[in-house]
Amino acid sequence: MAQFVWGYDSSNGPERWHENYPMAKGDKQSPIEINSKDVRHDTSLPPWHASYDPGAAKTILNNGRTCRVVFDDTFDRSVLRGGPLTGAYRLRQLHFHWGSSDDHGSEHVIDGVKYAAELHLVHWNPKHGNFAGALKQPDGVAVVGIFLKVGKTLKPEMKRILEEIDNIKTKGKEAPFQHFDPSILFPKSRDYWTYHGSFTTPPCEECITWILLREPIEVSADQMAKLRSLSKNGENEPVNPLVDNWRPLQPVKGRIVRASFK
Repeated sequence: MAQFVWGYDSSNGPERWHENYPMAKGDKQSPIEINSKDVRHDTSLPPWHASYDPGAAKTILNNGRTCRVVFDDTFDRSVLRGGPLTGAYRLRQLHFHWGSSDDHGSEHVIDGVKYAAELHLVHWNPKHGNFAGALKQPDGVAVVGIFLKVGKTLKPEMKRILEEIDNIKTKGKEAPFQHFDPSILFPKSRDYWTYHGSFTTPPCEECITWILLREPIEVSADQMAKLRSLSKNGENEPVNPLVDNWRPLQPVKGRIVRASFK
């Protein structure tokens, strides 16, 4: 039997991941829908803050499933602190999930609202030695999730990433991506929801403290179209647009979502 290569098509998509990655059927899976009426406002939640070194940015790549920017995480260069976290978490990579049209694409859903895309900044806890070790611990990884909504004002800060898209059009392409500070992508408000969940891609390890920002950032329709111009096929294969690389909602199973705001 050929090695199962997961993806987002009916043959290898989220409905089938659990066949090879049993954790995908676990009790703390992501994404989830956040319902304001079930959220607990936690006054003890402090603000979070990121201090990122723009020199840590290394490369941008198309792996056939997403567009990813990779950072140097060999020491505490770019870190996330505060909020629900104890200690500093190192930034490892950021990537996007998006839809085939502007009315869907985000993984998390807020009171029934789907956004056009969702940006994930993935950080890990160096007290666990290395990234692989962090994946095995409940406090191993922290992901900041930022929603992208289509509006009139484009996000000039997204420009850097989107300018590189033409260099990574096809699966397996990678390009240098230097001197970039991802904190320019943050919205004005630092308000967030937090809960314990999982990676939204196999093996779906349940090691993530999610920090989902309440305020989306605005991008233009052209900027979204640029993301959808990526191909999930390799250079010499027919163009197969990379779209709808999001995982459907997972059961909450009694988890509490806390909010830093009322």
